Amino acid sequence: MEPINIDELQRFVGETMEIAIEDKQGGDQAPRIKKTIKKIQFCPDHTHVRFYFDSMYFLAVPLNSNVSQSEVSFFASDLESGLTYTFQKV
Repeated sequence: MEPINIDELQRFVGETMEIAIEDKQGGDQAPRIKKTIKKIQFCPDHTHVRFYFDSMYFLAVPLNSNVSQSEVSFFASDLESGLTYTFQKV
C-alpha cells in the first residue's frame, strides 16, 4: 500500500465510479452507489482528500489511509476507523 497522491487521483475527475464504503467491524453496510467525480481536492486542514459529486456534496477519505490504486480503481483503508473505501470505474 502507498500514501494518497492527489495528483494521481485527478485521472478520475469526470469519470463515473461505483463507490463502496465497508466497515471491517461488520456493522451496517452502506449500499454501493454510482457517482460522477466532479473534482478532487484536499480539505481545508489537509487531513482528508475530498471526492466531490457536485459543488456541495463530497466523500472525504483520510490522508493517513493505506492506499492501493490502478488505472481503473482506488482503494483506501483507514485503520483508525476500520473503514475501507473502494472506487471503481464503471
